[in-house]
Amino acid sequence: MCGRFLLTAPPEVLQELLGLLDDWPAYFAAAKLRPRFNVAPGQQVLALRHDDEVAGSAAALLKWGLVPSWAKDAKISSRMINARSETAAEKPAFRAAFKRRRCLVPADGFYEWKRAGKQKQPYCIRMRDDRPFAFAGLWERWEHPDGAPLETCTILTCEPNEMMAGIHDRMPVILPAAAYQQWLDPGEQEAPRLKSLLRPCPTEEMRAFQVSTRVNSPANDDPACLERAPGQLGLI
Repeated sequence: MCGRFLLTAPPEVLQELLGLLDDWPAYFAAAKLRPRFNVAPGQQVLALRHDDEVAGSAAALLKWGLVPSWAKDAKISSRMINARSETAAEKPAFRAAFKRRRCLVPADGFYEWKRAGKQKQPYCIRMRDDRPFAFAGLWERWEHPDGAPLETCTILTCEPNEMMAGIHDRMPVILPAAAYQQWLDPGEQEAPRLKSLLRPCPTEEMRAFQVSTRVNSPANDDPACLERAPGQLGLI
């Protein structure tokens, strides 16, 4: 699964990664975005999605935890932070978004917990060169009974690669940059073609290291979340 991640890359770096039609530095300034070291479900996350008004891609802030358009209330979001890539196209909660409302969620690392007896050891997983990347996501728009709109998202997961299998039985889908345009294209609605993009990131591109349990609390959102666990090198 994916229950926490970080996004610390400067907007200029994200512009180079995601580019497309957005002016990322201006968007960051207008939205008063800052580096995030412990993004948690229920919080606003930065995403890139197709926007009909600009006939291309645009940045958006979405609440992490998808609320289907047909939901009676928004409480369901806590159970919808992830969607399994193998079944999202068929599941009632995700199939409409899988067909028409796909997004990219930029990050430069994520956290996962490995069970060790009665304890859970947190790991930070990043690219070997620490470059940012993008999760494959889905987004939805839900209207509160009072008419207020709520836009939410979920992050897709897949089977783990060899490295991640030693930590957890799932991992988030990290899309290769070459797949961004196809994933965001609203004209692409063939489930088999889209599913073919949702594969584990190659092990050789990633690294993992143990961090302190400071990251366990969403209240902690600072560089200390990345500190190595005491007495542990923990590099995989």
